[in-house]
Amino acid sequence: MNLRAGQLQAQLAKSVAPLYTIHGDEPLLALEAADAVRAAARARGCDEREVLLAERGFDWGELAQAGATRSLFGGAKIVELRIPGGRPGSAGAAAIEIYCKNLDPANVTLVTLPRIRKDEQRAAWFAALARAGHVVEVYPVERARLPEWIGARLARQGQRAAREVLEFIAERVEGNLLAAHQEVQKLALLCPPGELALEQVRGAVANVARYDAYDCPGALLAADPARYVRVLEGLRGEGEAPTYVLWALATELRALARIGDQLAAGRPLEELLREHRVWGARQQLVRTALKRHSRAALERALLDAARIDRVIKGVAPGEPWDEFVRLGLQFLHGAESARQVG
Repeated sequence: MNLRAGQLQAQLAKSVAPLYTIHGDEPLLALEAADAVRAAARARGCDEREVLLAERGFDWGELAQAGATRSLFGGAKIVELRIPGGRPGSAGAAAIEIYCKNLDPANVTLVTLPRIRKDEQRAAWFAALARAGHVVEVYPVERARLPEWIGARLARQGQRAAREVLEFIAERVEGNLLAAHQEVQKLALLCPPGELALEQVRGAVANVARYDAYDCPGALLAADPARYVRVLEGLRGEGEAPTYVLWALATELRALARIGDQLAAGRPLEELLREHRVWGARQQLVRTALKRHSRAALERALLDAARIDRVIKGVAPGEPWDEFVRLGLQFLHGAESARQVG
């Protein structure tokens, strides 16, 4: 059974399964999910923990041995298998399948990996893990949900904040969830329980936001010019290469244009989204963007992207980061808004 990280606590409260597989690309949430499994296993009577780190040269016979033995005192234990590379190899895959067939229900096995893609999840070893217990999928907190996530964390420590305060915190910690967690904990130390004022938060929360080049097209799809400019400023400050930012923007714009053309030709949108690998929350952003922007607007934006490429190469005048801002604002608000930036 597949679970989201947010569903894990409710499942553990009902019963503790003999095996949990946690995979994802958000370290903080993966760590918290693993801690929750360990705590539930200890409460069930697993007094000892055996950790196996499956790196290069690992003897997969240790996994079978760990599963076949109880703790030193004859009781149940936690068997923790960590696969930092994400792929166990042929020997590891076979060992995992055998382990799942001979699983000791008294023990609790915890397998942790980085994100396993959907196509990789069809592998026999991963399918064996899924049949034997629960697969916990850990996803990053989307920007739109970040204020809600921060509010829930504040509530755990007896604090609350208005929406504008939560948005302010989100702007300062976006893209850096571990630092966001630390900043929220800092507020518990610096501010009393109850309602947090913006003035208190402004002086307490550091700017630890980290951005990825893909956040730029994400802001364009969401029609959020303020965030788009903020992301560009963050990437520029972090020393990101303009070439990579341009690639991310142009790739998204070309994908929108292709989907729009094929949609106009009569193909179903759901089929096109799958074909272009548009998943999750990005689907709604793409749907809205297709309605908001005309083919002509996409063509103009792609021409602007081509000009930025020439600017980056030094064969056209201008500064790449200013041109990124101009492209985004013109795409979202028209040429008049873009001229006001210059």
